Amino acid sequence: MQIESARARSMNDTRNRILDVALEVLGHNPDAAMGDIASAAGVVRRTVYGHFPTRADLVRNLTQRAVNEMTAVLAEVKASDEAADAAWADFIARLWPLVRRYRVLLALRRGEYGEEIHALLGPFDTALADLVQRGQDSQAFGRHLPAGILSQIAYAAVFSIADNDLSSENFGARAATVTSLLVLGVPEAAASALVGDRA
Repeated sequence: MQIESARARSMNDTRNRILDVALEVLGHNPDAAMGDIASAAGVVRRTVYGHFPTRADLVRNLTQRAVNEMTAVLAEVKASDEAADAAWADFIARLWPLVRRYRVLLALRRGEYGEEIHALLGPFDTALADLVQRGQDSQAFGRHLPAGILSQIAYAAVFSIADNDLSSENFGARAATVTSLLVLGVPEAAASALVGDRA
């Protein structure tokens, strides 16, 4: 029983290491092959294919991991009794390290895996739109677009700033939070005040 448990742990550790390495490799080259990932992870291709039979399986698992982590952050923020604009600022500040880590998914979402990544992100996108709707209902956010579209544009601005890999991580987080609040219709002075020490 203990031997099986140790084997399962070892397999899980290998799987997670492959995912971590894949994220790094694909971050440098979204078109990297499974062999490139195996080489970078220090394993043979057969090991990678044992955990992820296809490249699509690997991307699906990376996306699901990102969705799980981002959804957990959003759920924490939404559970607070903060006003929607403050909750958004808190959300982006907490999310920034994840956005930087998973920004390759933006490139992959535009490619052959787009439909599948979009489907996996569906529940997260809905929860994000709910937060923006809350802000629109309280007049903290503008009504120039429906909540579902506005949330996606504001969120895309965050990924775009992360994708440009600004030299100062703190500047990047602050710029992403303020910019996304501006997209949501929060005046610049109020957006800067909301960010405060969060980013």
